[in-house]
Amino acid sequence: MCETNPLIVCDGLVKIYKTKDIEVMALQGLDLTVNKGEMLSVIGKSGSGKSTLMNIIGGLETPSAGRITVDGMSLAEMSEREMVAYRKRTIGFVWQKSSRNLFPYLTSIENIEASMNFSGMKTAEKKARAAELLELVGMTHKKDSYPRQMSGGEQQRVSIAVALANDPVILLADEPTGAVDTKTSAKILALFRKLNKELGLTIIIVTHDMKLASSMDRVLMISDGKISTEKIVREEFKDDLHNIEHEETRTHDEFSVLDKAHRVQLSEEMLAAAGIDSNKVRVSVEDGKVVIRSE
Repeated sequence: MCETNPLIVCDGLVKIYKTKDIEVMALQGLDLTVNKGEMLSVIGKSGSGKSTLMNIIGGLETPSAGRITVDGMSLAEMSEREMVAYRKRTIGFVWQKSSRNLFPYLTSIENIEASMNFSGMKTAEKKARAAELLELVGMTHKKDSYPRQMSGGEQQRVSIAVALANDPVILLADEPTGAVDTKTSAKILALFRKLNKELGLTIIIVTHDMKLASSMDRVLMISDGKISTEKIVREEFKDDLHNIEHEETRTHDEFSVLDKAHRVQLSEEMLAAAGIDSNKVRVSVEDGKVVIRSE
């Protein structure tokens, strides 16, 4: 992972959803840097803020406070026209439900061509590009098939081709294996790795699938609207993650993340293991280590 080539920088992101009677803070000062060419997963419980983060990176939502820049561009300073162009040219989306990715009345190749309708490309160029993408995702044999004539895994492969149609810099995938079996999930993961390696795509996957998450070079855990922990693959496993049983092998080093105010989140499991059951603790430095104890 390149430490000096930031593509996405989130600085103190806050997102508040308001209704008539209540306010909900989905993000609470989240900080994040994603480097060009990274392939990472974002995990967390429902309501933790992971989908909100993806939507903000994708330009589908705006933060209530804080700042996000992508390739040096501040999303908050973009006009509506610039934001539309950003979503079309910089971001590729892959959603869990194929109905959000594919038109049911179009064939595979027509779905890909449709996503290039406003690209300025000529018809022949669009057809050639669509055929090239179908070959890239291994779906040439289904070029004339409609979504209903394909399995869930095949639909998702075509969805990935659609997401790549306008040559995006970032691929955002929301639960891309949520509707497929384990074997198909492994094939989709292999395809993501291929795209990351061959195209240099920056890929961010939001998922509940721990096997998929653990197959990424970096795993971010969001809790209560902030990144609480980060797992980084060990160098000796970096090139062979997809062949390793993660439950049996410790492939990643896990770190707790300090925010800008030097605060750190402790998981419920950590608190229970330390016998801490109140909101007050004693903190001390002993032999160069920070020690946290119950009262």
